[in-house]
Amino acid sequence: MHHTALARKHRPRQFTELVGQQHVSATIRSAVQGNRVAHAYLFCGPRGVGKTTAARLLAMALNCESTQDGEPCGACVSCQRIWAGQASLDVVEIDAASHRGVDDARDLRERAMYAPSDEHRFKVYIVDEAHMLTREAWNALLKILEEPPPRVIFVFATTEPHKIRNTAAPVLSRCQRFDFRRVPVSEIVERLREVVEREEVAAEDAALISIARRAEGGVRDALSLLDQVLSLGERVEVDEVRRMLGLVDEERYLEFLGAVSNRDGAAVFPFVRALLDDGYDASEFVRGLAETLRTLLILRADSESASLEILPESRERFAEMAACFEEVDLLRLLVAVTDFEARGGLGRSGHERVQLEVLLLRLVAMESTVELQELLEAAGAGPPPRQDTKGGSGGRPEPEIGLRPETRPAPGSRSAPASQASRKARPRLEPPPAAEATAARTSSGGTATGLRDIWRETLEGTTELGGQALALRGARPVEVDGQVLVLEVPPGLREDLEAFLSDVARSGAFRSTLATRLGQDADAFSIRLEESRRTERFTARTTRQQRVDEMVALDPALRDAVEKLDLTLKE
Repeated sequence: MHHTALARKHRPRQFTELVGQQHVSATIRSAVQGNRVAHAYLFCGPRGVGKTTAARLLAMALNCESTQDGEPCGACVSCQRIWAGQASLDVVEIDAASHRGVDDARDLRERAMYAPSDEHRFKVYIVDEAHMLTREAWNALLKILEEPPPRVIFVFATTEPHKIRNTAAPVLSRCQRFDFRRVPVSEIVERLREVVEREEVAAEDAALISIARRAEGGVRDALSLLDQVLSLGERVEVDEVRRMLGLVDEERYLEFLGAVSNRDGAAVFPFVRALLDDGYDASEFVRGLAETLRTLLILRADSESASLEILPESRERFAEMAACFEEVDLLRLLVAVTDFEARGGLGRSGHERVQLEVLLLRLVAMESTVELQELLEAAGAGPPPRQDTKGGSGGRPEPEIGLRPETRPAPGSRSAPASQASRKARPRLEPPPAAEATAARTSSGGTATGLRDIWRETLEGTTELGGQALALRGARPVEVDGQVLVLEVPPGLREDLEAFLSDVARSGAFRSTLATRLGQDADAFSIRLEESRRTERFTARTTRQQRVDEMVALDPALRDAVEKLDLTLKE
């Protein structure tokens, strides 16, 4: 008994049946109805989305015996022959992959010079995989594409239009281009549901969704997969679909994400062993994990989003898992998985199990993001009060994490920016000796914290520092001794800074502004440099870390949060 594949048996017969390409079908149908059909078209898009089908529908509409509103009837002899891809005098389909040379193009050009079989018909040449034509073949077709004979239409279909641009760019200006899109999962599911109803086959919604997801936007691929599933029996069930396609069930993804939420790295090894022992493909698991993380991210951002592609009975379980993560954490997990998949490490490696275990362990160990204010509240302290910018403490000083004065939160808003924290990170509880000395020494210009604020604000407000700006930012104001500001500078920079500060032309404006802010006489004010006892290399990174260490040393509430919650603060 002869069996016709579902992808051929249920090929659309009218433009309205073309799934997911309404922008193309509506335009071409209107062109046929208004007698404004172009002489050449370029159909671009992924495989299996309807490019060749749309070309056939155009040929059917132009040669149909009873066209209505630009739609072919689909029932006349001409429509039947074109729809089935049978031999026709006026509609010729050419596979450019096997007819790509200049001789083939010349033969096509000569055949196009002959008139259609009837004065009311059109000759339509459908060239599939057009990007396979050589440069010489395109050059042979250029003239006829620019000035074609009457009632001759060319339709070029390709999955790689950029190759045509690189090989024969002049062709693009001679064709009307239509870009076909990948079909959404919801529309593929509707099409599959129509097909199973016509075939009088029972199908579960979950099974159809699984097939539609695996098709990756191609209706033809979805119908081929459905045909494959139907070969197993007269009912489309989700278990059969997953077994045949090698899909991993949702429970396994939720089980692993539960381990990520609990920071249970030890659970990775038995999980991977059970996954591979059950015959699942590691690459398929990684791809499904990315889809699961995407679903959780959508749920976290907008639980009513139309982009959700899960069954109603699964929504509650996914929502519970999404509540265990912050949006930014899900995003970082998704980025890590997609980057790993893009590198193709599993396909090239001979140790798939090790590669998969390393990926999952990285996901489990990945840091989570929390708000600094939440940490302080968890440690039993309220939100930090504002600090007096004039140098007075005004209570406990406000911890600052890389915020410039002009970007500090306004009163009444959230006063702490987001901070990275890890439950497993090694805390830095004790400030370095230099920070202890700075915190212990007071000055006539106010507290040590207020002195640093004045120093930093003066640096940020001065633009004439040139190449010395970074070195000055690494300097640490210690005290004001009479009319002298004592600066602690990193090793190796003292001579350069002394030369800069002694040059009135280069540093005069900076010194004057600093003296005014400290309440000193600009003429009598001076700066004394002391080389730091710190031995670490001076970099921008170490400078930022020093500021964080000082902040921890000066704020008891933040220090308590670091100790109790086992954190590492980052600027």
